[in-house]
Amino acid sequence: MADGPPADQPRTGIVVITRNRRTSLLRTLDRLARLPERPPVAVVDNGSTDGTAEAVRGKHPGVQLLTPGRNLAAAGRTYGAAALSTPYIAFSDDDSWWEPGALDRAADVLDTHPRLGLVAATTLVGPDGTPDPLNEALRSSPLGQEPDLPGRSVLGFLACAAVVRRAAFLEVGGFHPLLGVGGEEQLLAIDLDAHGWGVAHCPGVVARHEPDGEPRPGRVARMRRNELLTAWLRRPLRQAVAQSARLALDSRDDPQARLALADAARRLPAALARRRRVPPRVERRIRLLELSP
Repeated sequence: MADGPPADQPRTGIVVITRNRRTSLLRTLDRLARLPERPPVAVVDNGSTDGTAEAVRGKHPGVQLLTPGRNLAAAGRTYGAAALSTPYIAFSDDDSWWEPGALDRAADVLDTHPRLGLVAATTLVGPDGTPDPLNEALRSSPLGQEPDLPGRSVLGFLACAAVVRRAAFLEVGGFHPLLGVGGEEQLLAIDLDAHGWGVAHCPGVVARHEPDGEPRPGRVARMRRNELLTAWLRRPLRQAVAQSARLALDSRDDPQARLALADAARRLPAALARRRRVPPRVERRIRLLELSP
């Protein structure tokens, strides 16, 4: 049964998180404003110091601007989703947006598949629309397609190319505040699956991403840190210990692994306090993905 709003109301809102990227954000908001779906947009300003908030108020007064006063990182998406009232929420970064019609296509599949909690879209990168390598991994997911879902089940996605059922997203707590930005998507996918929600790749829903090419210092370390923290938060003890041992071995020769290990160790007490093992069914699915080529 559909859970969307009346026909004259938008079904999907957009949450954009940003920090000190005013020019890129304003370009993205220009593109979102031209979408035929006319989605409501919430911008979560994660403590910018470059005049982002003032620029948004001046150039896009129709945007709901949220200023939590600190850097919530990826958890800013949860903050933004709670502020919107549409049944579905699409995420954009300040350098990404959605193709015209993509939000309607996502809403259609969410309307007709009531167990679907997250749509993992196709991502096209750069002005030429080069397919992101993740697209192929999503299309060939070894988890297969469940009969009540519109595409292959996945346990990963790009945050800037995802549309969620707002109720499901908030039910599981959204993006975990412990992880920040960098590989934070896997934990959300695992939590949705553990709560019985489907996470599926829908190739016909398309997001565009035009990164500016600036270096992202520390991103590799954050990705590896979050992979380890996800294991300690949700996976059996033996898996968490094994991943810790692998990262420790890598850290002997790899500075990024050393950074990841040190940062994970600092956050480990908080992770253990929030540890909640996933059901065996979900752990088997995680293992299947790890063992697939």
